Amino acid sequence: MSGVAFSKVVKVYENGPQVVHGVDLEIAKGEFVVFVGPSGCGKSTLLRMVAGLESVSSGTIAIEGRVVNDLPPRERDIAMVFQDYALYPHKSVFENLAFGLRLRKLPQDEIRRRVDEAAGILQIQHLLDRKPRALSGGQRQRVAMGRAIVRQPKAFLFDEPLSNLDAQLRAEMRTEIKKLHQRIGATTIYVTHDQVEAMTLAERIVVLSGGRIMQVGTPDEIYNRPRSRFVAGFTGSPPMNFLKGRVEEQGGDIAIRLGPEGVALRVPAARADRLRAHAGREVEVGIRPEDIRLEKAGASDASIDARLVVAEPLGAETLLTLAGGGGEFVARVGPDVSLAPGASTKAWIDLAKLHAFDPQTGETLAAA
Repeated sequence: MSGVAFSKVVKVYENGPQVVHGVDLEIAKGEFVVFVGPSGCGKSTLLRMVAGLESVSSGTIAIEGRVVNDLPPRERDIAMVFQDYALYPHKSVFENLAFGLRLRKLPQDEIRRRVDEAAGILQIQHLLDRKPRALSGGQRQRVAMGRAIVRQPKAFLFDEPLSNLDAQLRAEMRTEIKKLHQRIGATTIYVTHDQVEAMTLAERIVVLSGGRIMQVGTPDEIYNRPRSRFVAGFTGSPPMNFLKGRVEEQGGDIAIRLGPEGVALRVPAARADRLRAHAGREVEVGIRPEDIRLEKAGASDASIDARLVVAEPLGAETLLTLAGGGGEFVARVGPDVSLAPGASTKAWIDLAKLHAFDPQTGETLAAA
């Protein structure tokens, strides 16, 4: 059964731009889906249309089979967690959690049971008597999540809920949100511009750009089999490297030559046929930083003569910005690598992980 279904959904602001262009998407009941994309891509607008905070210009949105286009927010049986917590400063944590239930005139025993259950799940039982001003940012976000949990809604909607937290607390809260979904199993739509949040939280990711869906897939599919240069470049930290190249046919083999006089990277046979029709044409080569090493590791490796530009030690790993192959690229290597700026080296590329994109359309020509 569908948890939330979008059918040809369009959003056009009066006397303004069209920001959502015919979105079709079905989210299964109990599924955790993340909308991700740059600012202005339409992800928050889609979420607000599900919540009833924005009208739908055309198309339909259904929650568990019921079209909700014309229903007010209170009748949609959803719960939303906002970026700014939106807690009542004069009410205790208990009263913040109970407020929506009191409006629905639930019995006091039921209110107490639900609040206690939510507080137990989020481990905030000891905070129930405090006011929001006496809480840390992470504690306030837990209260905001608890207020959604007590509703026991058909769908949870998260609108960039961690963006106000510091890096360590964001990582901790990501874990808590994932554990929460595993325990409750409710349909969840989570909006973020942070692709790390998307990769770690989602069962499926919806990548958006310009109000259109660019790709829908599992984190593995989005990361390893992107359908376009946009998707490939948006996921990964640091992001995928892109170098200009030209497809060449060499005695039946297909290779991509980097730069005017650069090295020719022979494309593995499994994907050579997809590039054969592009022989003689320009392409963009995509290489993940972790697929570049300073030592040969496999039979499919090929090397590029490179020069170190910048080294960024990160403790468990080091990021090297290298110049070679007609451009600059980043390699993720072990922490024990030591090179001085300007030093020459060979960068070995795992050709089995190489991607190629059409420079005009951005579409994938060959994926890992």
